[in-house]
Amino acid sequence: MHRMPNLKDRIVLVTGATSGIGEVTARELAKQGAHVVLLARNAEKAEATRRKIVAAASHDLVGVLLCDLSDLGQVRKAAETFKRIYPRLDVLVNNAGLLFGHPRKVSADDYEMGVATNHLGPFLLTSLLLDELRKSSDGRIVNLASEAYHFAKPDLADFQSERNYSPMRVYGNTKLYNIMFTQELARQLRARNIQHVTVNAVHPGAVASNFGDSSSGWLSVLTKAFRPFMLTVEQGAATSIFLASEPLGAEVSGGYFEKKQAKAVKHSFNTPENALALWHETERLVQHNFFQD
Repeated sequence: MHRMPNLKDRIVLVTGATSGIGEVTARELAKQGAHVVLLARNAEKAEATRRKIVAAASHDLVGVLLCDLSDLGQVRKAAETFKRIYPRLDVLVNNAGLLFGHPRKVSADDYEMGVATNHLGPFLLTSLLLDELRKSSDGRIVNLASEAYHFAKPDLADFQSERNYSPMRVYGNTKLYNIMFTQELARQLRARNIQHVTVNAVHPGAVASNFGDSSSGWLSVLTKAFRPFMLTVEQGAATSIFLASEPLGAEVSGGYFEKKQAKAVKHSFNTPENALALWHETERLVQHNFFQD
């Protein structure tokens, strides 16, 4: 029988933690003894989730950090608050991700909402918490990506989809960005000889959660129609939990995982040159250099 890892004294931050895969990830890591911090937009939902997780884990080391990842000012405040309260960070699970419908919406910083929520916010949050992860003897970053990256048709000259907006393409683009960010961050950590912080990306599988409900029209209908054939939320969260808690998560960096197995990423845009161009464009948009050195 597989023994559950003991995550006692590990501090874990999970974004998008009030529903779906994020909630299950937070709950299961808390059940293994981790001190889990839920990053969420909605205070009431966060408190309700916190109570449920406390009951499931039989300990009250569950915190809440309020933040809308699409708002970069809120991301900066959340990172500051985290640093004030917690001594370090052992695991960051960048789980939050949304599919937006029509019409095209913009964030508080005037960026397209899909890019802001799924890519810019997590990039900035990870950068601002990197020093906290470096205080851990085994710092881990888990980025939720998706096989939807196959739909990606990135155009760095139209990064905000002002000329050409399609919800599914934006979502596919951001999931490819999540993977490329993971690979480039792993390269840059290695180049700086930062060996005790790893970063990996995950495809959770097609999960029957309320994820597609924020979209409109045919996509939402399609999501509902296929729900009976999809994975449970627990199955969807399994690989994130695995990388956050099992030894392999500290040994591999820059990987893309599905069903706890490493998987090749095949997309013509995914080149080292484009990864670096994406990195620099992202730094410019969030007005922050990822590494402060």
